[in-house]
Amino acid sequence: MLFRSLAIASALSFASASEDGLIRMKLQKRSNHDMVAAHLKRENDALKLALAEGQSPEVAEMAKKVVLRGSQSQFEEQVAVAEGKSENIIIKDYSNAQYYGEVMIGTPPQKFTVIFDTGSSNLWVPKVGCKNCGYWFINGGKDKYDDAKSSTFKKDGSLFHIQYGSGDVQGFFSYDDVTLADDIKVTAQKFAEVSDAGGLGVGYVMGQFDGILGLGFEGLSLGQAPTVFKNAIDQNAVAQ
Repeated sequence: MLFRSLAIASALSFASASEDGLIRMKLQKRSNHDMVAAHLKRENDALKLALAEGQSPEVAEMAKKVVLRGSQSQFEEQVAVAEGKSENIIIKDYSNAQYYGEVMIGTPPQKFTVIFDTGSSNLWVPKVGCKNCGYWFINGGKDKYDDAKSSTFKKDGSLFHIQYGSGDVQGFFSYDDVTLADDIKVTAQKFAEVSDAGGLGVGYVMGQFDGILGLGFEGLSLGQAPTVFKNAIDQNAVAQ
C-alpha cells in the first residue's frame, strides 16, 4: 500500500492541476513507424539469438515453429535477414496518403527519402540548386543530390519532365549507383535530377519526402530508363 501511494504521489508530481480541480497528465504518442521498427528489431535480435552458434537445438526449433508471421517461406526470409543475407526497407506512413522509405544515391552515398509509387516508373530526387524544392524551416527542408560529390556519377543530360495527378516536375537524366536497404546496390541507374518541383505545389513542400521511386511497369518509364527493381534483378542484386 505504501509503494502504491508513493507511485501515485510521484505521478501526480508530474501532472498539472487546473482551476476546476481536475488533474491532467501530459501524454506523448509514439509514431506507428517507430513502433513497427522497434518490433522488427526485437524479432531480428531474437532470430540472431536463436541462430547463434552453440545455441541449443530446442531453442532453434522453437523459433522455427513459431515462424513469427505464419508461413515457412516467411520464416526463412526472416532468417536470411537475421544472417545478413537479405534486407528489408522500412516503409513509413504519413496520413495514409504517403508511403515512403530511404534510398541512397552515389559514392559516398547520399541519403534520400522517397515515396514508393506504384503509379509511375522513374526515380527522381531534387538536385542542389533546385527551385521550389522545400524550405529549411518546413520539415528541415529537402535533401538534395550533388553530382559533384559522387565518384560514380555519369552525365546523361537529356531532359526529364513528368506529369503527376498533383502536378509536374522537371530536370534532366543522370546515372549513378543506387543502394536499397543496407547493401542492395544497383550500379549505373538512370534517374532524374529535378531542377524545379514547383508544379507539385504545397503538397511537396509540406510532404515528408524528397523524391519518388516508381514501382510501375517499365513501359511507363520516361527516357527508356529501366526501373530500379528491374536493374536490381538484372544485376542479380535481388532474387526475382
